[in-house]
Amino acid sequence: MQQRIIALAAFGSLVGEEVAVSDWFTVSQDRIDLFARATDDFQWIHVDQERAAQSPFGSTIAHGFLTLGLLVPLFESAIAFEASELGLNYGLNKVRFTAPVPAGSRIRGRFTLKEVQELSPGVQLTWTATIEREGTEKPALIAEWIVRRFERAD
Repeated sequence: MQQRIIALAAFGSLVGEEVAVSDWFTVSQDRIDLFARATDDFQWIHVDQERAAQSPFGSTIAHGFLTLGLLVPLFESAIAFEASELGLNYGLNKVRFTAPVPAGSRIRGRFTLKEVQELSPGVQLTWTATIEREGTEKPALIAEWIVRRFERAD
């Protein structure tokens, strides 16, 4: 999909709309292992392929927080901000890990703008972010994600 470029001032008219859908992204076992090393979370369901094959999931699965962290690259592949050079995560109001993401799965993000709040300076955008897994109907993650954006000082 092509990245959508939007000016910060235009976001007010997009409240309630699905603004973007990302490309598909493969969650590899290598990425899961790197995340385990970065966070010291070596739960066997994530890193022990042999044992995980015997689990109800049939394979290793991505950490929930890895799936959550992938919101950023999924979002950035779908939306670019015109005249904005800085974006900061402000927080999350709600996060639900609603289905596992087995290693090798392809996921994508859907981003619906829930609220826009003007700041001085910048703008706060609240998104309903959904990560879906290819071939399944139930999303892997649903989150209310708050991001602050700041315009470039020319």
